[in-house]
Amino acid sequence: MRALLLLFLIPWTSVACGRSDGAAPTGKPTVVAPVAVGAVEVRPITLRRTFSGALEAASEVTVAPRISGHVKGLAVDIGDPITRGQVVAWIDDQEWVQAVLQSRAELAVAKANVEEAEAGAKIAERTFERIERLRKDGVASESEMDAARTAALARRSRVSVTKAQVQRADAALASAEIRLQQATVTANWDGDDDGARVVARRFVDEGTNVSAGTAMLSIVGLQPMVAVVFVPERDYARLAEGQLATIATDAYPGESFTGTVARVAPVFSQNTRQVRVELEVENKDLRLKPGMFVRAALDLGADQGATVVPYAALTRRGDVLGVFTIDRAGDVARWRPVRAGIREGDFVQVFGDGVSGQVVTLGQELCDDGAPVRIIDAKMGESASSARSGAGDL
Repeated sequence: MRALLLLFLIPWTSVACGRSDGAAPTGKPTVVAPVAVGAVEVRPITLRRTFSGALEAASEVTVAPRISGHVKGLAVDIGDPITRGQVVAWIDDQEWVQAVLQSRAELAVAKANVEEAEAGAKIAERTFERIERLRKDGVASESEMDAARTAALARRSRVSVTKAQVQRADAALASAEIRLQQATVTANWDGDDDGARVVARRFVDEGTNVSAGTAMLSIVGLQPMVAVVFVPERDYARLAEGQLATIATDAYPGESFTGTVARVAPVFSQNTRQVRVELEVENKDLRLKPGMFVRAALDLGADQGATVVPYAALTRRGDVLGVFTIDRAGDVARWRPVRAGIREGDFVQVFGDGVSGQVVTLGQELCDDGAPVRIIDAKMGESASSARSGAGDL
């Protein structure tokens, strides 16, 4: 369509055209290039990139029993909300009830042994004192005194042993009571995070025999969520923690959520040459769920006073990127080499001298530096300009 438009317009005017190599005109009539133009503006422009990724839970806790046994019951199921310390399951505790009773009996026996040993020690001590007095009076022999002393020492040692046995029995009782308490499985996690958490997966059913450490439930935090995207090398240098992002998901068309860059991985994937970026996303209403596909739009840079031209104005002459500007009279095109900067939609920031006024957005193929042109209705070139802007970044 573009070619037909140009062919239709070209025959309308023919005048002499200057040459870009500086040589004198040949005198042969050349075609006046029909062109569409756009305005050069100085205004703010923002570099916005959109990356795809998926939502992940900010935290995940696996609940496992600390003792082996038979799962007597489950208090929660998939999707149920969970709070810190909440009971989620019970392990058959009959064995541990008996262990507690046995430990209490052994402790009582140990305490009785202490009382017996202390009584024996007192008797042995009094006997030694009596023999010692008799020895001084010359009634008791040296061997009788030694025997009494040895018996007293043995009795005192016996007291120490029985007291240690009490401590051991007391520790065994405490251990048995802890095991009994652990038959009631609760959901606990470290840190100060008490945000919304739900049961994500259930790995066992009632009646299952489990070992200590066997995963029973997976609990995930839903506030906040983490959006994980992968950013290519070209945008890595522009990333910074704290940057705002707009999150969109197919689950809620037309809606957006606010995210913030929380973490940027320090290494790139050798296969994709992309880096993992984690965005913290507010999820107070808990509508976002782990695993959802998302698109994250990040503002990676901005210039408040940029020279901006329509993206369709960019063209190449050899290896040089540039634009054609229109002189004040509106009938001559001038070639201006430029360097492209931030692109935003159908507009792009350019750096270069002499870029002002209007630039050619359609018909650059017929232009050269100093060539005469004729401006056509801009609306006639809109469809062609749109086709150019979809051709990809230069």
